[in-house]
Amino acid sequence: MQSATGNSPATAQESASCAPPAQGEPYLLTPGPLTTAFSTKQAMLRDWGSWDGDFRAMTAQLRRSLLDIAGDASDEAAEYDCVPLQGSGSYCVEAMLGSLIPRDGHALVLANGAYGKRIATTLRYLGRAHTVLDKGDYLPPRATEVERMLDAEPAITHVVAVHCETSSGILNPIEEIAAVTAAKGRKLLIDSMSAFGAVPLDVREIACEAFVSSANKCIEGVPGFGFVIAKKSALHDARGRSHSLALDVHDQWDVMNRTGQWRFTPPTHTVAAFIEALRLHKLEGGQPARLARYANNRDVLVAGMQDLGFEPLLNARWRSPIIVTFFSPAHPAFSFEQFYELMKQQGFIIYPGKLTVVESFRIGCIGQVDAQVMRRVVQACASALRTMGVDHAAPPAAAIEERKLLAELA
Repeated sequence: MQSATGNSPATAQESASCAPPAQGEPYLLTPGPLTTAFSTKQAMLRDWGSWDGDFRAMTAQLRRSLLDIAGDASDEAAEYDCVPLQGSGSYCVEAMLGSLIPRDGHALVLANGAYGKRIATTLRYLGRAHTVLDKGDYLPPRATEVERMLDAEPAITHVVAVHCETSSGILNPIEEIAAVTAAKGRKLLIDSMSAFGAVPLDVREIACEAFVSSANKCIEGVPGFGFVIAKKSALHDARGRSHSLALDVHDQWDVMNRTGQWRFTPPTHTVAAFIEALRLHKLEGGQPARLARYANNRDVLVAGMQDLGFEPLLNARWRSPIIVTFFSPAHPAFSFEQFYELMKQQGFIIYPGKLTVVESFRIGCIGQVDAQVMRRVVQACASALRTMGVDHAAPPAAAIEERKLLAELA
């Protein structure tokens, strides 16, 4: 399996330079929505009839393509099926939880950031019993911890994990989590919202009941729908289980398989853009090539930012190729709000931090960006610091000491 953290040869990655955004748009350095290819935007210029045969063929094509990326055969022999759903990623996470966890089930939620905590909040709204393993902002959940908790609570039926926790940028060890969950006879549900399509998630190698992702992440489409890829057996068992008509994964799956149509008005333009994004994904070389470009983006970014004095939150072992969190500088003249505006003036939209204990900000590595763009990002950061009168971007010493201490625990 290809590493998600190893260095990629810069020469190989820079041979296929990404085009700049259309019409002077800024680069979106976020974990989605993100900067898309011009041809992906252009695909939305046509109107589609939601019941028309051409649009039904597009829906069938995207379902087949996503199963191919997930490593399952896109035919009658497939163990899994793909169910697209209208709405944002959180809609799809809730749909998966409400449809695939029985009302008398019990979930173990592995949390190390905002999105793991959101899963626990969703389960509370759904009235599903759940236990939370909260690792804070820095650390991944490990197999030994999961094993202990499953042994201690035999009532647990499902484990729910976030593949890439973008509030910190941590890439969780999903392979070892999947292995221990299967060994203990439990079912794994994965929020792979910001990872699938770049980070390996092959259902032949990672045992899971289902996972979810979204159109506007590593496939590089636009917002409007997500999808659940689940075992057909799980989809069958989900009949009548959902708390919601709109978020009923079984019913959406059943109607799509019988009619080829979405139950309710589909995001037609988003689907058309996604078909083009899938074409570009395959043309680039699929998941391995996209991972290599994103990982190289990250490595170029981190090296340049460290030259300016910035420090990433995470050690390299857990640093994802999706988004990097940096400590805010300790310098008294640094203001994130001003820094953000100065970066925007230079054509880059970055992301505020989402941590609970330290001041931070985030820079995404995904979308139609490459190493040349990331070098320009570093130059823009340097310019912003000069404008603010910040001569060094080093974080507070206490933040580095805390990171070092917690890294020893990982």
